[in-house]
Amino acid sequence: MSGKDTMNTARREELDKLLGPGPAGGTFGRVGRRAAVAVGLVALAVVGYFLLRANGDAALPRYQTEAVTQGNLVVTVSATGKLQPTNQVDVGSELSGTVETVLVDDNDRVKKGQVLARLDVSKLQDQVAKSRAALDAAEAQVLQMAATVEEVQANLARLRQVAQLSGGKVPSKAEMDTAEAVLKRARANETNGRASVKQAEATLKSDQTNLAKATIRSPIDGVVLKRNVEPGQTVAASLQAPVLFTLAENLSQMKLEVDVDEADVGQVREGQSASFSVDAYPARKYPSRITRVGFGSQTKEGVVSYLTVLAVNNDDLSLRPGMTATAEITTAQRDKVLLVPNAALRFTPPAAPKPADKKSGGLVASLMPRPPPPPPKTAGNSAGKSGAQQVWVLREGRAAALPVTAGASDGRMTEITGGALEPGMQVITEILSAPK
Repeated sequence: MSGKDTMNTARREELDKLLGPGPAGGTFGRVGRRAAVAVGLVALAVVGYFLLRANGDAALPRYQTEAVTQGNLVVTVSATGKLQPTNQVDVGSELSGTVETVLVDDNDRVKKGQVLARLDVSKLQDQVAKSRAALDAAEAQVLQMAATVEEVQANLARLRQVAQLSGGKVPSKAEMDTAEAVLKRARANETNGRASVKQAEATLKSDQTNLAKATIRSPIDGVVLKRNVEPGQTVAASLQAPVLFTLAENLSQMKLEVDVDEADVGQVREGQSASFSVDAYPARKYPSRITRVGFGSQTKEGVVSYLTVLAVNNDDLSLRPGMTATAEITTAQRDKVLLVPNAALRFTPPAAPKPADKKSGGLVASLMPRPPPPPPKTAGNSAGKSGAQQVWVLREGRAAALPVTAGASDGRMTEITGGALEPGMQVITEILSAPK
């Protein structure tokens, strides 16, 4: 008996089991029952087909999708820092002494040359008077020495006249040499006296300068940020000049110093625009522009950053020195580009389990339709060279890969510069339910 005959015999035996034994000699009844069973099997096959189809659809995973859009992309870098005046000056005292008066307070506006404070000048005034007296004495000495020179010159002139009249007989050569030496000595003394006068003038000028420095004046037009001195306080400037006042010049123009992380500094350049906010006005955005990106690094708590300076307009004086600000630096801007969510570029569908290789289960199993084959296993969604990646779209309920070329990203959306994507297409961002 052949294999085909054996299979037919097995199916007849299975049908006999389903039909059961009939009455003896009841051929017509047995044929009718077999026809009814055949119709039932056909109906069962049809119902099973639709059930399996429904189960097959239920076995497919469900995905969440998002539409591809066309719009503008702005890439920013965040950095935190503090506001500072464009020019801040610490005013101190070069002299030691006691503070006699303080004429300004915090927040006062001052002009260049305006008196801020004065030290006790009694000792300095005494020193100036002493130096002036020394100068007067030196000048008197010069006058006396000048008179001596004139006297010696007159005496020498008479001796020379006598020598001429006497034919050189009188005075003697020794007397003439002595008279000439006395004249030279007198002239030297006069020169020395004039030098003493200049020295006394310099001493007087230095004492007068010290007297002037006892009056602390503003070096700039600005605002007093901090006053560190009170009347009666002793100032000791022997080792280091103490800071008495801190002044800020023109608070309508300020600077924001932020620390840019080393991972972002390659995108930041001089001239880029930025905006920032402060805790005092959280809903307000202040515009600014980068004026300098430092080359020198700084390390704080193990994090390497680079000092970046932004110019800030503060015409309304709402910003104050020392405020902490969070800046958003615009490093790239794209207009009317194709955008997909970053989740779509990260998404990879799960690999379907390999179906078990089941053998035939008899006649009923052979009549039942088979479920559709699972989708092929993917190799992931890793980026290749030149920004080449892939996104997944739905085709007939199944995830299908679509290669794309990715560009700039703002952390939520990514620019697509190449590929078959079009605005309005739905890309898969995540899976809602796994296949059963």
